[in-house]
Amino acid sequence: MTGPRKAAPVETGPADREAKRRLDDALDEGLEETFPASDPVNVIQPPPSKGDQHVKRRG
Repeated sequence: MTGPRKAAPVETGPADREAKRRLDDALDEGLEETFPASDPVNVIQPPPSKGDQHVKRRG
């Protein structure tokens, strides 16, 4: 068996580097805003409660 292959380096221009920097900054900010998290992220939408009757949810 062989190990995982590494992708060849891709030449990037200034616009690509700037876009990656903005994305990295946004991800870092999102992580900082949620740390320390007391509960794990819930990927399932909970069922509506009685107090949610006025809220329209998409299915």
